[in-house]
Amino acid sequence: MSVASRDRRITTRDINQRRTAGSIVALTAYSMPVAKLIDAHCDLILVGDSLGMVLYGMDSTLGVTLDMMIAHGRAVVRGASRACVIVDMPFGSYQESREIAFRNAARIMAETGCTGVKVEGGVEMADTVAFLVDRGIPVLGHVGLMPQSVHSHGGFRVQGRDEAAAVQIRRDADAIARAGAFAVVLEGTVEPVARIIATELSAPVIGIGASPACQGQILVTDDILGLYGEFTPKFVKRYAELGAVIGEAVARYAEEVRDGRFPAEEHCFGAQAKGR
Repeated sequence: MSVASRDRRITTRDINQRRTAGSIVALTAYSMPVAKLIDAHCDLILVGDSLGMVLYGMDSTLGVTLDMMIAHGRAVVRGASRACVIVDMPFGSYQESREIAFRNAARIMAETGCTGVKVEGGVEMADTVAFLVDRGIPVLGHVGLMPQSVHSHGGFRVQGRDEAAAVQIRRDADAIARAGAFAVVLEGTVEPVARIIATELSAPVIGIGASPACQGQILVTDDILGLYGEFTPKFVKRYAELGAVIGEAVARYAEEVRDGRFPAEEHCFGAQAKGR
């Protein structure tokens, strides 16, 4: 990485030029403090609609609204000064027509200050992606397992297990790359198929449950820190168990409050010294 790239925000063009495996480090963020903590280490920060499940306890991402994405996107942009910040377009905000997609994408960018948006879909969304890109909206594609289509796909299932499915994912990825997406997220796809896509696609591939051959990797920050639930997907590696640490800290706080040890004199304003 050049000195120049460390001194300025990473652009979608910078991401698009990454062609070696593991050259793009990406994580999710939904708040200013988390964005600030991960900014120095990430090339791309995604304000994912996964916030619906991680922060709001939803069963899927389908209940996430445009206003929610804008509010969290604005917070993340405030916390990140270096990483390229991309905001997910939520379900229903871009599928109806390319004109509606542009209107909502433009609103997201104008109100958050983000660098671009992410859109799920393959061949059927290529025309919309091209429409957005032609009008100055940088687009990060998303194919393979697509959480917004989870019901039509029969749940969160690994993609590409049979030949027909593998061919379709390759077509989807190629269509989105040809439409002008600066990169493509490939989720929940069997490794051999993901490896082929990462090798042959004209845009860099950012994997999540895909292959180490991908030019980038992305995970949910709460997952790698051990903050989100007890279930750990197969493709997630936990680098910390902060949930347990937080639980222990809160337990000590509660104990000290109940025992009268907190607040102590040093935590109070204008407290009289003992013995006077």
